[in-house]
Amino acid sequence: MVVYQYRCAGHGVLEVHRPIGTATDREPCPDCAAPAPRVFTAPQLSFGSVRNRALLDRTERTADDPAVVSALPSRRTAPRAATNPALARLPRP
Repeated sequence: MVVYQYRCAGHGVLEVHRPIGTATDREPCPDCAAPAPRVFTAPQLSFGSVRNRALLDRTERTADDPAVVSALPSRRTAPRAATNPALARLPRP
């Protein structure tokens, strides 16, 4: 269900819950029965989790400003693992 908002001239904003895509241009006000025109609002994505909002923000940012590589990565040797004396006794492949 989606929440659609309508604005009555006398009673302000009213919210109507309907399946997506079934909103009408006008909805009768429950208090005065006057036709209230639909108000278009931004989607309420901020009610989602912080993790999902951060993912949406990162995805949107990469569409407008993708990370561009300007040079090849430098040749570095692979980092050496710390030597542990206990591992020295293990059989080697």
